[in-house]
Amino acid sequence: MFRLELRRLRVQPLAWVLLALSLAWLGWCFTRLLGDFLASEIKRAALPDGPGYVDLVAVPLLGQLAQLAFLVVPLLAMSTLAGERRNGTLPLLFAAGVPASRIVLGKYLALLPWLLAWLALTLAMPLSLAHATTPDWGKLAAATLGVALMLATLAALTVAASAFTTHPAIAAVLGLLIGLALWTVNLGAQMAGLNDGVVNWLAMSTHEQDLLRGLVSSADILWFVLLIVVCLALATRRLAADKERG
Repeated sequence: MFRLELRRLRVQPLAWVLLALSLAWLGWCFTRLLGDFLASEIKRAALPDGPGYVDLVAVPLLGQLAQLAFLVVPLLAMSTLAGERRNGTLPLLFAAGVPASRIVLGKYLALLPWLLAWLALTLAMPLSLAHATTPDWGKLAAATLGVALMLATLAALTVAASAFTTHPAIAAVLGLLIGLALWTVNLGAQMAGLNDGVVNWLAMSTHEQDLLRGLVSSADILWFVLLIVVCLALATRRLAADKERG
């Protein structure tokens, strides 16, 4: 199932269009961030502990990728299971004896190489000039880990949404809305002056922003892992129920 889904993504025009358009936008963002970085170089020279290349170029670029991910990942993953159900091929997989867990896991794992390649190509832009600077490798590694976990989580959310509908477009909308809801669920608490409550812990932004700032915590990583596991478990349970009814 993993190889089949990976092959489908490789020949899917939408995947290549998303990759090309998003990288073009990120390339423009990198050029703009680099221009601002060079323009402020004289001012920063007077600040021995001021922000550096990673703070002003690399991490903001990864932040732009994270924002694009709310749209790109649902569009990429929307057909994983909803497309199979719409095309009538899901019963064929059940008839072939493929367990629901293998279908879900294969579909999900096939998305990860594409997403990691997207992240690597984006990261290659600031890294191409790293030799001319003194980057904070620890902060860059933490930010990269945070974005990778966010991409994997958004993919799991959309796979779960795709398991509950026959229309890929609905799965994409659900993935987008759920992702945005998880990101902004703590806005009300923050406006009320609460920054350490349960609602704040539930928000994706709380854990992602810590990693983008270079703060690696096992609690933040565990939050992403737990959400991925829950989403894949829900998708598996839904497919298993479909198999029993069929």
